[in-house]
Amino acid sequence: MAYTRGNLAVKERVQEQQAQPQRYKETTKVVTRRTGLPTREKLLYLISVIVCVIVVSVMVGRYVNIYDLNKQTHSVEQATVLANKEIAVLDVHKEKLENEIVAKARELGYVEQTSDREVIRVPRTAVSPTSSEQGSSDGK
Repeated sequence: MAYTRGNLAVKERVQEQQAQPQRYKETTKVVTRRTGLPTREKLLYLISVIVCVIVVSVMVGRYVNIYDLNKQTHSVEQATVLANKEIAVLDVHKEKLENEIVAKARELGYVEQTSDREVIRVPRTAVSPTSSEQGSSDGK
């Protein structure tokens, strides 16, 4: 009897082969183990991956910046359109008020000024406190 790994209960293969007709041929497969990559090659791959990631992140950052600028431009254009509409509405309101002001003044009893009277305009002058003090001291 064969002695396999300390088990005596295993029959010899020769007896198994004689009892049963041979249907297949038993072959052994040689498994070769691949050796790992050298450290320098691993570092080369790691550095190339890091460089690719940096380049892609810079490109994505640029695209994000361009997208943000386009979005800001669009929002400014919308704000300009809204401001122009509001200006148009306020101009119409101003025209209405200018047209109503003469009628409202007559209703309240104001008289329209005629052109034969001249308007007297007095320029404003600044009065400094030092000049008034000097004038009072001279009068003593």
